[in-house]
Amino acid sequence: MTPPVVEIAGVSKGFGGLRPLRLQELTVAPGEHLALVGFDQPSAEVFINLVTGATLPDAGTISLFGRSTAAIADSADWLAVVDRFGIVSTRAVLLDQLSVIQNLAMPFTLEIEPPADDIRDRAERLAADVGLPAAVWTNAVSTLDEAARARIRLARALALDPGVLLLEHASAGLDRRTAASFGAAVRAIATRRGVASIAVTADEAFASAVASRVLTWEPATGRLTAGRGRGWFRRT
Repeated sequence: MTPPVVEIAGVSKGFGGLRPLRLQELTVAPGEHLALVGFDQPSAEVFINLVTGATLPDAGTISLFGRSTAAIADSADWLAVVDRFGIVSTRAVLLDQLSVIQNLAMPFTLEIEPPADDIRDRAERLAADVGLPAAVWTNAVSTLDEAARARIRLARALALDPGVLLLEHASAGLDRRTAASFGAAVRAIATRRGVASIAVTADEAFASAVASRVLTWEPATGRLTAGRGRGWFRRT
């Protein structure tokens, strides 16, 4: 039996906020598309660090692909774990002066001026897969709108064929309609690739489009309850 890609039980992690980040229980199955609504930017970053094993919880357990993050032995072991995740976040740096294809070549090589033909082919396939039109492939990233930049971040996250996509406020800067369209595209791509996805967000339109299961996080208790948010979450 294939283990869950992520399993969380009784987790607490202090991070300098008014209260620690708490998560009572969460299980994400292979290929599942989940949205967690209600995280602000600091708590979302803590969540991503916990789920990738970059930090350990103060209490509770997190298991990735059936293995506890507490069992990660060293940096090489951790890198092997984190390579199974693709992270879509506005914290991911794009090089504005370089072209779309040069940015998408970076997961494969540092030789990007220009990239070798085989690397360019891989970057172009990524661009096409996430819906970036060929007309913008040679454009500098600085000339593109936030919707295109979001798709570049998605393509970079998919470059090394991860088992799980982690989306950290991935719709930041997008209007409601564009966020919903982007969420639907992410879900379609993840489904086609057989990749699980976890979207941590405060954007209900994005959450509804990107996920087949939407849970609302209660910061005080760490409970995750089924359904949409309560309207008091600000969009980020």
